[in-house]
Amino acid sequence: MFGKKEKPEKREGFIKRLRARINRGDSWLTYDLANLAPGGKIDEGVLEELESLLVMADVGVETTERIIAELQKRLARKELKDVEALQRGLHSAVCDILEPVEEPLTIENPNAEGPYVILMVGVNGAGKTTTIGKLARRFKDQGYSVMLAAGDTFRAAAVEQLQAWGERNGVPVIAQQAGADPAAVIFDAMDAARARDIDILLADTAGRLQSQTGLMDELAKVKRVIARRDATAPHEIMLVLDASQGQNALVQAEKFHEALGLTGLTVTKLDGSAKGGILLAIAGRIGVPVRFIGIGEAAEDMQTFSASEFADALLTSGQQG
Repeated sequence: MFGKKEKPEKREGFIKRLRARINRGDSWLTYDLANLAPGGKIDEGVLEELESLLVMADVGVETTERIIAELQKRLARKELKDVEALQRGLHSAVCDILEPVEEPLTIENPNAEGPYVILMVGVNGAGKTTTIGKLARRFKDQGYSVMLAAGDTFRAAAVEQLQAWGERNGVPVIAQQAGADPAAVIFDAMDAARARDIDILLADTAGRLQSQTGLMDELAKVKRVIARRDATAPHEIMLVLDASQGQNALVQAEKFHEALGLTGLTVTKLDGSAKGGILLAIAGRIGVPVRFIGIGEAAEDMQTFSASEFADALLTSGQQG
């Protein structure tokens, strides 16, 4: 596990901000649940309207059906006697979907045979390079030595952005000229990291659309080249997803997982227009561990994912806290 635990007050502050930003006032569901059953009685009609709310909140049809099926069982057992009981049942159903993907990133045997290699992938604009910068700071704060590899060689700005993060965090960056072979850059970075006894290598890659087959094939090549240098690497293939992309984020996750075999996700921009439901859809569909969630640009705005805390944030008014 990570070398240090997060400070409780820091974590509590993050959850309050998550709750406030994901709801922007009344909860996306709690407020509506009270309106769904003005007389307080919960019946099939209420569950049908709830089903529509979930689908509109990007939870997805399959995952919504799973949640509603669980609530229908509770209704049949006469357990949904009022709105509060419905809220508890909904919270339980949401946690059942999210808990299997609550799995913090574990850095195993850093520097045993070389660096622990984390390959970062995702489409342009998802916040991938910013996430790399935040991870570099997190790992360094936890006592690990860190190196960055500028594998996004198609955009000069991407290399400059990564170098800026490296300077800010005091970590070395391995980069080559624009247009260089990304696999070669990362291969060289692995050698450099090994020579310097670096614990963790964070490798950036070009932001690419999942529909661009040639570029996805190139990512698969990067993965193969890394494995030639170290048969156990990459140790983590982390997809960075923009929550505000809604159902398109789910499509991205499926395509990247199919091409690379993802081992972790970081979900960013939960402070945007999204209501957080897409995380449920992704958890229900592909089941890849969610390592981190982000709600803003600051380093403290990215924290490890907790299923129960996220469910609380989804289902509690943003004014509570």
